[in-house]
Amino acid sequence: MPPTAWHSTDDLDAFLARAGDFLHSRPDLHTVLLTVTEGLRTRGLHAYGDEAPFFGLLEEDGSVRGACFRTPPYRLYLTPLTPARADSLAAHLAAPGRTLPGVSAEAGTAAEFAEAWRRHTGAAAVPYQRQRLYRLDTLTVPRPAPEGRARIAEEGDRELLVRWFAEFSRDIGASDGVRAEPWADARLAYGGVTLWEAPDGTPVSMAGLTPQVAGQIRVAPVYTPAPLRGRGYAGAATAEVSRLARQRGADEVLLFTDLANPTSNGLYQRIGYRPVADFAVYDFQGQSSS
Repeated sequence: MPPTAWHSTDDLDAFLARAGDFLHSRPDLHTVLLTVTEGLRTRGLHAYGDEAPFFGLLEEDGSVRGACFRTPPYRLYLTPLTPARADSLAAHLAAPGRTLPGVSAEAGTAAEFAEAWRRHTGAAAVPYQRQRLYRLDTLTVPRPAPEGRARIAEEGDRELLVRWFAEFSRDIGASDGVRAEPWADARLAYGGVTLWEAPDGTPVSMAGLTPQVAGQIRVAPVYTPAPLRGRGYAGAATAEVSRLARQRGADEVLLFTDLANPTSNGLYQRIGYRPVADFAVYDFQGQSSS
């Protein structure tokens, strides 16, 4: 084996056995890899789409230094990489003629890989979204709180969760291939969605939690129907699930925001979230078939 090499596999267990310690070394920066692979492990390899996922890891002198995965139809996702490692991954994936719809990663890594992919395939990288990863510090409940109360979603809320998750996915431009019903069933199984309801018992907002993996839980998604926004419901729901994540024993409570939305970024910082790192998402267009 050469001292530096990327390896691809469709064997989730083999990937986790080799990359597990590396992924656990930075649960914050690796939160998406940790939670997605946990979903695949517990719900099956087709939890996110009909096409089987693939995984990759970079070994240097016997140690794992980077990892990636893709659950079609979604974009490739990378751990933070140096420019040289990002280029070697692009070469590794392009060699067999693999096509990619885009990439999501820490901002510098995403930009380096997008440029490397252009060099190796001719595909143009189009910026799609800039994100920021936050970690909860001291939780501060927003005041004044809106009227109503929080409660964990139950089986009777399934239809609502399915509808709201589909609406949330459309709002963020991720509706292609979304599987709202399996998502709702998985979340209901472990109390993974909290609803904020009005005094009359009508649900007005939801905030979700990923399962705990490697001591981290991520708040996702947070959704309020458009006609009900601007009333403090999302902040109240987010504060409640953040408290719940801590109660469930999470060492780190994390969330991603869209940097184009100053309202949500300001809200989460008032609740007590502090920046960890910026991430970026690119779409690829015009890749050659050779």
